[in-house]
Amino acid sequence: MDDSVFHRLYEQFHHDVFKFLIYLTGDRDQAEDLMHEVYVRVLRAYSGFEGKSSEKTWLFSIAKNVAIDQFRKNAVRKKHLFDKFDWEKSELVSTGILPEEIVTLSEEMKELLQALDTCTGDQKMVIIMRYFHDLSIAETAEALDWTEGKVKTTQHRAIKALQKKLNALPTERGGNK
Repeated sequence: MDDSVFHRLYEQFHHDVFKFLIYLTGDRDQAEDLMHEVYVRVLRAYSGFEGKSSEKTWLFSIAKNVAIDQFRKNAVRKKHLFDKFDWEKSELVSTGILPEEIVTLSEEMKELLQALDTCTGDQKMVIIMRYFHDLSIAETAEALDWTEGKVKTTQHRAIKALQKKLNALPTERGGNK
């Protein structure tokens, strides 16, 4: 991979990939650390990139794998166990430290992000990819290495879970829900 290709990929996609990692981790510092690992893997793997998916989808796939690896390491450290981190069933609870981009959001968006933290890791990734980064179902399936059916099912379950959580919240914006 020559420098010009690397710089083009970085310039074109680093902001989207960084936001994706911030939404997944809820921690700007951790997202910055993970960005370094994403681009190390990009450098190592670009020669094997066949162009079957878009470069953006490929980068999201790498970022997803880097994030999963990090969550697994943290789960093992926290539990002092070496059992498998269950990505599909475990919730990704953020640190509570919100990046400045999130701090400036509306109350509704903050509530949505907090509710998203109660979803499974799979659900959270699908919602972030589909609605925060406008990836299609096909692109999301490619990035996650899933079938389109699994993306649709996970998205449906995530939306139902989010609606239930958000409808249960008391509102100060004009009445009860």
